[in-house]
Amino acid sequence: MIRKIVKIDEEKCTGCALCASACHENAIVMKNGKAHLLRDDFCDGFGDCLPACPAGAITIEERESLEYNPAAVEQRKQLLENKFEIHPLGSCPGSAVHTFVRNNSKSSDSEGLEKSAVKSQLMQWPVQIKLLPIQAPFYENANLLIAADCTAYAYAAFHRDFIKNHITLIGCPKLDDGDYTDKLTEIIRLNNIKSLTLVRMDVPCCGGLERAATEALKASGKFIPWQVIVIGRDGEILG
Repeated sequence: MIRKIVKIDEEKCTGCALCASACHENAIVMKNGKAHLLRDDFCDGFGDCLPACPAGAITIEERESLEYNPAAVEQRKQLLENKFEIHPLGSCPGSAVHTFVRNNSKSSDSEGLEKSAVKSQLMQWPVQIKLLPIQAPFYENANLLIAADCTAYAYAAFHRDFIKNHITLIGCPKLDDGDYTDKLTEIIRLNNIKSLTLVRMDVPCCGGLERAATEALKASGKFIPWQVIVIGRDGEILG
């Protein structure tokens, strides 16, 4: 059938992902740093995504397309909510997405210590894997840090040495229900991630987090630099 449907100009797309957030049907996804229409029958053609695009990369065109399928859209919404436990923005103020701009300039004394008070290096909110969306602007060209909950308490300089200049995802496979693998796979697959660092404790239960991150990286089909760092219970880096 001939109907109205969105058209995305990849040349103009800056990869900000605002259109994906604005699309109520979850019809737009990010792939290799660009917005893409996932399926024609997911798009209702109303263009809620148009005003969200700062680059003017989205227009409405009339062309041959599958009919809009509200049942399929609802099924996808339920799948995302159940599989990734997505919390709609606004449903809980504590899970609303925020990006922070950090000024990392500093003055140091002769021992290399900062004279000013220690400041947070966190670049986004939320940080819990279960609360994070699978797509957000802060993932674009991000250095991803996946860390076990306890690492920040064991390692004193965690903000300085790990969180700084990274998008942070934290979790505990022993305390959280479910497996992180599927959600981490989608985050890596749908966003332009530059690198991945996993920080875990030297305890057996942290092996679940490392396994999930490793399997997610493989399943995403992407080849990006990655490393695993192990923190001892005494707060020292073991490897």
